[in-house]
Order: sequence, then C-alpha cells, then structure tokens
Amino acid sequence: MVISIASGKGGTGKTTVACGLASVTNNCVYIDCDVEEPNGHILLKPKITLEESSYKIIPKINNDLCNFCNKCTEVCEFNALLNFKTEIYLIDELCHSCGACTYFCPQKAITEVKKENGKIRIGETSNNILFYDAYLKVGEASAAPLIKKVKNAYKGDRPVIIDSPPGTSCSMLEAVKDSDFCVLVTESTPFGFNDLKLAINVLRQINIPYGIVINKYDENFSLLDEYIHDNQLNLLLRIPFRMDIAESYSKGELPTETVKDYKVMMLDLLEKIKKEIVKKEYA
Repeated sequence: MVISIASGKGGTGKTTVACGLASVTNNCVYIDCDVEEPNGHILLKPKITLEESSYKIIPKINNDLCNFCNKCTEVCEFNALLNFKTEIYLIDELCHSCGACTYFCPQKAITEVKKENGKIRIGETSNNILFYDAYLKVGEASAAPLIKKVKNAYKGDRPVIIDSPPGTSCSMLEAVKDSDFCVLVTESTPFGFNDLKLAINVLRQINIPYGIVINKYDENFSLLDEYIHDNQLNLLLRIPFRMDIAESYSKGELPTETVKDYKVMMLDLLEKIKKEIVKKEYA
C-alpha cells in the first residue's frame, strides 16, 4: 500500500496530515519527498541512523573523439547540451540523467560520470515508523532525480506514506506516480481552491485515484464545498481551523499525540483510504 500526500500549493498542512497519517498506520514507512525543504523530521522526531550522499549521472564529452554531428543535442529533450562546433557544452543543471546522449552518440565520445545532488537520511521514530528523507544540494536545479532515489531507497513491503512536494511540477509528479492512492490537502482559501483544481487535473492525467482533505476548514468559504459537491469529488475529511491544532504543529508537536480528536480524524482518514484502495483493486 503506497499512499501519497500532495497539495497544489505550499502551506496547506500537507506534512502535518502526512505525519499524522503515518503515526496511526501500523509498521509503516514515511518518506519525505519534499527534498528542497524537508520538515517531516520536525514532527516525527526520528533517530537518524544513516546519512549518505546521493549522485546523479551526467554525461562527460570527449571532444577529441567528437565530430560534432549534433546527434546528442537532437536527442536531449531538456536542451542540456549545446553544440559550439569546437566543443559540446553541458548545462548540467538541466540534465535529467536519461542517458540518451550516451546511447545515441555515433562516435562513442560520451561517457557517464557521477555528480552529487544531495543527501539521503534513514532513521526510525520511537513508535517504529521507518523514516526516510533527503536534502537537495544547494544550487541543484532538478529535484526529481533525488526524489526518485529516496523513494526507491526502501525495498520492503510495509505500508508507505509519501510526503510529496507542493505544487504540480515534475517534483510532485515523481513523488506521486505509482501510488495506490493520493490524498490532496487543500485549504478554505481562494488560492487553495485554485491550486486544488490544478492538482486534480494532474492526477487525472496520470490516472492516480485521489481524495480530498480540507485542512483549516472554514464553512464561510463556500466555493470549495460547492465545487466538490458539483463535481462529485471524493471528500475524505474536513479538519477544522482550530487554535489547539495550530498551536500543536507550530511547536513542532504531532497533533495526533497532543490533540485528542485529531488522532480519531487520522484513523478515520486511514480507513477511508484503505476502502478506496480495495475498491480500486476490484474495479
């Protein structure tokens, strides 16, 4: 069972929901894929037992062998290679490590070398949640290769909770793809409403089943409720906009441990997700 937690925008409370869900899921794995600003460790407080460098593969061009035929620049979808006729220049920030340039080079003038793109950390919490997160190296433009690595670092069969980066970019796509179910966390604001629609469109295109959690729910903002009702969307949970919940996570405390009914809400959310996954399997 792989459950991803995503949001169209930052600040909706996605990580709070992801950590809360992990805390009520028995023997689970939490993977923080928000590698540009991971913060799940603040709430879950794992004991880190391993930290290791992560590397991406980039091409290295031997200009003595190259005849500047332009094949490598033609097959590079991300325009990371430039042909100056006297050398092939790599913009490694744009490189996605696909290997196409190496594979198609007629002169075999391209080899692959490793470049560090971040760190991966592994640990465990006091209540036996296996914890993974990663930090993108400062100046590294593409988060997707590191997200893919931290996702693939766990090889077991425990339930997996993936905390996705906010937004609807390549980073979010890499985090949520292959999920059995995605929880979209939004908020009762015009920005939350607008970006929820963008996130829904992405998930529909990649065919990931999803449900919606409205965090910091405000009944006076009716547009969001009307949209969900009119489009027959799957509303999983409304989390009220309350001071005790806000105080808990602002102190770096997990609301499932400090707010009495928050744990009940997370248990209810987990049961609804399980039913949706079973429904998908038998569809």
